[in-house]
Amino acid sequence: MAVRYGHGGVGGGGRGRGMLGSRMPSGPEADRSLREVLSDRQVLRRAARLFRPYRLQVAIVTVAILVTAGLGVANPLLIRATFDKALFVPGGPRIRLLVTLVSLMIAIPVVSSLVGVYQSWLTNTTGQSVMRDLRATLYAHLQSMPLRFFTATRTGEIQSRLANDVGGLQVVITDVASSVLSNLVILLSTLVAMLVLSWQLTVLSLFLLPLFVVLTRRVGRARRRVTGETQEALAEMSATTEETLSVSGVLLAKVFGRQKSEAERYGEQNERLARLQVRQQMIGRSFFAVVSTFFSITPALVYLVAGLTYRHGGRLSPGTLVAFTTLQARLFMPIGQVLQISTEVASSLALFSRIFDYLDMHPDIVDAPGAVALPADRVRGEVALDQVWFSYDAAPSSLSAVSDGPPPRSRWALRDLDLRVEPGMLAAIVGPSGAGKTTISYLIPRLYDTTRGRVLLDGHDVRQLTLASLSDAIGMVTQESYLFHASVRRNLLYARPHATDEELAAAATAAYIHDRIMELENGYDTVVGERGYRLSGGEKQRLAIARVVLKDPRVLILDEATSSLDTASERIVQAALQPLMRGRTTIAIAHRLSTILAADVIFVLDRGRLVEQGSHAELLAHGGLYRTLYDEQFGGGAVEARCHNGLVMSNGQVISIPETGTEALT
Repeated sequence: MAVRYGHGGVGGGGRGRGMLGSRMPSGPEADRSLREVLSDRQVLRRAARLFRPYRLQVAIVTVAILVTAGLGVANPLLIRATFDKALFVPGGPRIRLLVTLVSLMIAIPVVSSLVGVYQSWLTNTTGQSVMRDLRATLYAHLQSMPLRFFTATRTGEIQSRLANDVGGLQVVITDVASSVLSNLVILLSTLVAMLVLSWQLTVLSLFLLPLFVVLTRRVGRARRRVTGETQEALAEMSATTEETLSVSGVLLAKVFGRQKSEAERYGEQNERLARLQVRQQMIGRSFFAVVSTFFSITPALVYLVAGLTYRHGGRLSPGTLVAFTTLQARLFMPIGQVLQISTEVASSLALFSRIFDYLDMHPDIVDAPGAVALPADRVRGEVALDQVWFSYDAAPSSLSAVSDGPPPRSRWALRDLDLRVEPGMLAAIVGPSGAGKTTISYLIPRLYDTTRGRVLLDGHDVRQLTLASLSDAIGMVTQESYLFHASVRRNLLYARPHATDEELAAAATAAYIHDRIMELENGYDTVVGERGYRLSGGEKQRLAIARVVLKDPRVLILDEATSSLDTASERIVQAALQPLMRGRTTIAIAHRLSTILAADVIFVLDRGRLVEQGSHAELLAHGGLYRTLYDEQFGGGAVEARCHNGLVMSNGQVISIPETGTEALT
């Protein structure tokens, strides 16, 4: 695939490996570990950059976290003061001081809760904004990818990146960043307060923490690997669902009786996904159970140490002991959450990497520097191919670079092809299957770039024109016209969003479809169904023609526009094409010669080369490949007429088909 990948900083890690290699253990295991570290850091930096447009909101959240963390430390210290200076004092409780301290102990949680609610709202709003931006960026980037990317990638895989991968980041983006910051602030402030109260008890509380940190990193790496496998399984299921539950997929399964096998295949994928999700959730659960147990029993150890200290003459007041255990509980909660969050972040790296893999793909069909916008009203419609070579397996060359010989393991679809279509001319391109006809229809609107040579529109290399102006100048009707699961009106407005009802009706009338639309239950507001399955093949094709009429391009490409239709529908569509072709350059690509007999010039292709050129009469007289194709269809037409006994059904009426091949082709 000729799509170029540019894995930003990840690819740039090679230089870092050279600089750090002397400090790291040698061998493939150490090299892989270093690559993972560099890759993870790069992914985290790129993820952090997603928050740049929301720096103010992040700053406000940070301040709110600092306020709530500071207020949280105050209460344990107030408890100490309450015990040692207001309750258990010589002469009895000091009521005025006690009321003051209790009032502060009540006010602080209230203020902290209000600030916390605002912080939560702002955090979620910012996180959802980042999610929205990420989805929009990924979708827009996918829209810019060349056609070759979509021919090589399953639709379900693409949908999974947009839905499952981006959706899987919601918790990380909306909660993790603020949670990490909040817990770190709580952790540091609580640790300082504990050290002030008793450094010995603080050391006792934290002596196993370094071991927990090391184990957490290992758990995180394992979670990341399983998360990657889980997302791949989700993508596989999405692709299967998209393929088998579409109208075409269901129809195919029913025709071949494969419903049970498809259900079994989906069941196997579903079972694999369930196992992976269980593994993903259970990895590290036993480790965190040990951590939780240690944190739960540590207060009991503190009481034991306090008792032993007091017995040997130590001075530890009841207020200090109560305040310390309160702070200890406050300390263990953020430590546990930070350890848990670190595994979530490690898991999210797999999702970020999959998304960034798509964002790092650089489309090869883009506007060149200094590209010219060709005004639609100034397009004459001259189309030419100048020494064009093209292979689907090879990357396109630059405007100036020309390579010698075919690329390795590639097959040329077009070979040194030269042809020219004058403005306003009807040109037909014919040839056997695989001759390269459809490839030409892809190169003219620049759905692909030539491997060598040039495609010209009015003398301009199409690579030097903006894609927008090229799209405005060229219209296309293909064999299988795609319609959205939407109303007739919306499908037509896709060509010109601001067209009036009168313009819609005029375009539909020109395409011989207006009367049929008016017969539908809701007229132009009738929903056509997925891919237009509620309409017949001829109706869909005429609706597609009406869409192109509405666009009004100067150059029209008809790629097998009638090859899948029956004879009656073909004649109606051909009649609809007549006003569309009038006054514009038309390039008709067809297997059935009956669609191109009126062409001003016919180009005959074979294996990617132009072998004949001329009018219908000239090519018949020449006796070459065109005559062979004509004779084959002449025989086929006679057989078809005899097989159908000269009759075909159309809209419940019998209409006759000419019995001679010559009449059928005219």
